[in-house]
Amino acid sequence: MANILVVDDELGIRDLLSEILNDEGHQIELAENAAQARAARTRARPDLVLLDIWMPDTDGVTLLKEWSSNGQLTMPVIMMSGHATIDTAVEATKIGAMAFLEKPITLQKLLKAVEQGLARTLARKPIAVSAGVRTAELTLEAVMTGGTLAVAMDLGPQATQSFFLEKPLRDARDEFEKAYFEFHLAKEGGSMTRVAEKTGLERTHLYRKLKQLGVDLSRGKRSA
Repeated sequence: MANILVVDDELGIRDLLSEILNDEGHQIELAENAAQARAARTRARPDLVLLDIWMPDTDGVTLLKEWSSNGQLTMPVIMMSGHATIDTAVEATKIGAMAFLEKPITLQKLLKAVEQGLARTLARKPIAVSAGVRTAELTLEAVMTGGTLAVAMDLGPQATQSFFLEKPLRDARDEFEKAYFEFHLAKEGGSMTRVAEKTGLERTHLYRKLKQLGVDLSRGKRSA
């Protein structure tokens, strides 16, 4: 679940977007003008903003510039308008908007843009892997609210390792796989046979994989 701020001066648009995104499991903050949007941005710290361009007090592009110049453009912003020109859309993109949706907005385009925006938010946040707990869990909600991945390693002192999703895929994958196998080794008391069964790997392949990743094979036995 993500926290999404919808800024639009039209009540019908706010209600429609709120209903759609609520059905997708997100928490929605609503603002009908720039003043309310500023307050909601500070109070709710949204993971994503849907921002209308044409509003009566301060237009969306001006508000976007304000957030950018104040260092508050820390979340993806998707601009919306039924009357904006190509130049306006290009200007908003240069300022920092990640996408532009033309009204009337189709359901497919809305959900795709939101998904891409939240993926960008997810990529910016580190995932912490902590030892000493008894469950392994990664949820979108956990990432959106702090990015914590708790892994039961039982490896002694409360050591913590962080993964950053902006790393190259190979590096991120190797780090995760190493933590994954260390978790299972600790859980199975260092038994290669049981780890092979749990992970679905042939024992010889598993051994080569652990050596390749630099996993300390004696660590699980010490924990046990």
